[in-house]
Amino acid sequence: MPPGTARPGSRGGFIGTGGVLSSQIKVADRPVTQQGLSGMKTGIKGPQRQILDKSYYLGLLRSKINELTTEINKLQKEIEMYNQENSVYLSYEKRAETLAVEIKEFQGQLADYNMELDTLQLKLDSLNVKKESLEAEIAHSQLKQEALLLHEKLDELESHRDQMVAEDKSMGSPMEERERLLKQVKEDNQEIASMERQLTDIKEKINQFNEEIRQLDMDLEEHQGEMNQKYKELKKKEEDMDSFIETFEETKNQELERKAQIEANIVALLEHSSRNINRMKQISSITNQELKIMQDDLNFKSTEMQKSQSTARNLTSDSQRLQLDLQKMELLESKMTEEQHSLKSKIKQMMTDLETFNDLSALKLSGEEKKKLTNLERKWQHQEQNNFVMKEFIANKSQESDYHSIMKNVNKQIAEYNKTIMDALHSMNRN
Repeated sequence: MPPGTARPGSRGGFIGTGGVLSSQIKVADRPVTQQGLSGMKTGIKGPQRQILDKSYYLGLLRSKINELTTEINKLQKEIEMYNQENSVYLSYEKRAETLAVEIKEFQGQLADYNMELDTLQLKLDSLNVKKESLEAEIAHSQLKQEALLLHEKLDELESHRDQMVAEDKSMGSPMEERERLLKQVKEDNQEIASMERQLTDIKEKINQFNEEIRQLDMDLEEHQGEMNQKYKELKKKEEDMDSFIETFEETKNQELERKAQIEANIVALLEHSSRNINRMKQISSITNQELKIMQDDLNFKSTEMQKSQSTARNLTSDSQRLQLDLQKMELLESKMTEEQHSLKSKIKQMMTDLETFNDLSALKLSGEEKKKLTNLERKWQHQEQNNFVMKEFIANKSQESDYHSIMKNVNKQIAEYNKTIMDALHSMNRN
């Protein structure tokens, strides 16, 4: 058989220069979509390869394998990038948890500081009220105002004197200024002497005012002595009333027994009078003298009966009056007890406020704590803002790093390509 006359593609046929293995197969670039690889394209118009032998399918398989390898490498890089972002996300999540714990701690501290601030504010308000009351008391007292003005003037003069003495000590004594300095020293000495005289006068006035204040205090003590005397009298009356209340039941029982005895006497007298009247009716003949005696006896017994009834009424009214007095005394005692407790609590509160007002360091410390509290509130707001930004960043990265859907589509398309290739190979083997 001459060369080149056999059927193309058979075992005896000559493979020319247009063979598949020696020629370079150009495969169109695969269009990449959002879901991964696209499907196989249909044939295009124009002259195409007429013989689809094993070499053709091997070339097509190599091109598809290269495309799959490129796509797998690309997906592997994306997976690595997502893993890195996931690790960054985990670190951010841990940092967010740490910041959340810190925020809770700061919130607890803020609540404690707010409570302490409220307590200090209440104390400060009470101190301000106390200060205003003291200032009002000083303003209404002319003597205290003058004493305060004199103290302020004395402090001013002493400060000026100390300043002049310090300037006098700090000044140099050059020879060329000796005369001027001597003159200045004389003037200063004269001014100091004048100030000392004024200071002496002021001290005398202060002593005078102190004496007047002491006299006022003595008068106040005398007034308090009078009040104490009145209190003692009231205390004595209270003791008398207590003694009366303690012996009231016994006295009442005695008077009731006396009343019962008088009533029994009255009943006996009435019975005796009734018997006498019956006797008078039974006696047909009675002398005038006996009648007079009996009449006198009846009048006497009637008078005694009236006295007994009056005594019984008086005892009843006295008993009612004593009951009212007892109720009034019990009410007065309860009011005095409440007033005593109220005065004790007020005195205790005033002493506490006075100690707090005198403790300037504590007030200064409370101001510093308030400043620290303000700084902590600002820091807490800054941490809240950072936490919000971190949460937004983590949410965005979580959405971006969701590669499972893409990976699922790629695996599906790889399975489809493998199935297509396997079907093509099976059909080729059958041919």
